[in-house]
Amino acid sequence: MKRWLLVLALAFACAPALHAGTFRGTVTHVTDGDTLWVRPAAGGAPVELRLLDLDAPEGCQRFGRDAASALRKRVLRQRVSVRTQGIDDYRRQLAHVEHRGQDIGAWMVGEGYAWSSAYRGRKGPYAPLEEQARVQRRGLWAQAGAMEPRAFRKHFGRCG
Repeated sequence: MKRWLLVLALAFACAPALHAGTFRGTVTHVTDGDTLWVRPAAGGAPVELRLLDLDAPEGCQRFGRDAASALRKRVLRQRVSVRTQGIDDYRRQLAHVEHRGQDIGAWMVGEGYAWSSAYRGRKGPYAPLEEQARVQRRGLWAQAGAMEPRAFRKHFGRCG
């Protein structure tokens, strides 16, 4: 019995690693400001990706459509490099995506289209870019009252 529990525990511990990898592909669809689909260059169906380390406004939230539009204009039908790091609760691959050598998550936060994700009270890797966008009043920071998507979802729920 102990052996079975050990095997099961190891399987769960390694599960995110089983979904880690890199590939190149073409963006086929942008769902919102932090979710897109990439068809691998090696073939196969497009893969749904959730950009890591940021949180963009919900589609029904103020500035949500702007964030999705910015991501769409930047990467739709473009070749990208993807580095995955697990799966989220919605079965999307969690990933960092690069286009022409630039981290798309960093670009989204730096242009004011998303927040840098914080982890257990620690600032996320894009925090300096978010602060710069705030100071320069870029994107969603151009108007007062921007509500973090996490707070929006807690108060209003997810978009339809």
